[in-house]
Amino acid sequence: MTAKQDLLKGLFMADVPNMSKFRKPGHDISPIFINRWSPRAMSGEEISKEELMRLFEAARWAPSSFNNQPWRFLYAMRNTGHWEKFFGLLSVNNQSWCKNAAALIVTVSKKTFDFNGKPARTHSHDTGAAWVSLALQGSFMGLVVHGMQGFDYDRAKTELLVSDEHQVEAMIAVGRPGNKYDLPFALEQREFPSDRRKLEEIVFEGGFAK
Repeated sequence: MTAKQDLLKGLFMADVPNMSKFRKPGHDISPIFINRWSPRAMSGEEISKEELMRLFEAARWAPSSFNNQPWRFLYAMRNTGHWEKFFGLLSVNNQSWCKNAAALIVTVSKKTFDFNGKPARTHSHDTGAAWVSLALQGSFMGLVVHGMQGFDYDRAKTELLVSDEHQVEAMIAVGRPGNKYDLPFALEQREFPSDRRKLEEIVFEGGFAK
């Protein structure tokens, strides 16, 4: 390893958060859940289409009601003809950091069952399961994967040709890790893994807590 490579590695490793400082699980679980987080700092480097397809492949195997698989993923890669259309859907605040993403993804869910055409009540729930699979795969690969709702849903539906049978759910930015100090100051101050509510705040035996 050259001196330059050693320096760059040191700078990168110095910016990797110590998860135990921010997250302490109350029960013994796999570290894959603790280590996944949603930074915003990305380098602006491209990723290969094969890398992106690996994320979608992980999402493909998520569970769903009646195995309906309602998730759909619309995407644009950096430096392609589709990029500006997807980037233009974002809020100004999200554009300030997504400008360094390698890919932008819009998640969509199908609201009806394929086998009978009736409403699928869990279409959003099931698409969320696919999103988690995609996010975990990205974490395994050392990529930044950040989901958001800060974009124009109506324009996304129209400009991305989403039919009334489908619902626009969220947007995802994917990229290679970057330097948090390149973020706008307000976002740089938030660039650390978030904690979670205690189990007693979200889990209730026998019914909802009064």
